[in-house]
Amino acid sequence: MAKLPTETQYFNSFDGTRLAWREMGEGRPLVLLHGYFSDANTNWIRYGHAEAIAAKGFRVIMPDLRAHGESDKPHDAAAYPADALAKDGHALIAHLELTDYDLGGYSLGARTTARMLATGASPGRVIFSGMGLEGLTNSERRADHFRNILTNLGQHERGSPAWLAEAFLKTTGGDPVALLRVIDTFVSTPREEVARFSWPTLVVNGVDDDDNGSAAALAGLLPNARLVEIPGNHMSCVTKAELGRAIADFLRA
Repeated sequence: MAKLPTETQYFNSFDGTRLAWREMGEGRPLVLLHGYFSDANTNWIRYGHAEAIAAKGFRVIMPDLRAHGESDKPHDAAAYPADALAKDGHALIAHLELTDYDLGGYSLGARTTARMLATGASPGRVIFSGMGLEGLTNSERRADHFRNILTNLGQHERGSPAWLAEAFLKTTGGDPVALLRVIDTFVSTPREEVARFSWPTLVVNGVDDDDNGSAAALAGLLPNARLVEIPGNHMSCVTKAELGRAIADFLRA
């Protein structure tokens, strides 16, 4: 019988914003953060990744980031200070009283993971997925791309990257106003700081994914990292069983 996630649970973050999370499995905690426009269900549950990891003896904790999924989606600019998502991550770890845990994320979730590491998080192991070096060191790299998507909805050329991103946004029921504010929270992590991330780290990326720069360059800069390439590009590799399998194998190694 397939494992099922818990019902959605909620907590109040550092500024009172109500955030949602779900869990699956029992054992060592793993906090997994989803990507931009997505949510915990789409990124980790729908395609079996959380189940594959939980089956190896882990408690998979999957929040919906601020402005995503079942979490609050405030429109007020004051709700989106720099590093707000990292602060939310720290607040969740404090709320759950986690002291010995692993941490990772996909795309925006990977960038948020890096910001949490840069601001005091102390996991045992780290997972960067859907992320390259430039995506961490230059957070503005694709900001204009997303601003264009969110401010010109319904006007993108069919089949274009912007059109495909808008189509994905529709499937997750995203709030364009709140998601546009999320861009204001982005903070870059300097290359020299990334180079000091000494945790055992998995960099797992679609072989055709360079949306956030070079995953190989990221793995090469990190002092204790291994690179695993799986089929697909930035959008499609999330649907591949290899993603969850790679994370589960890394954590069990």
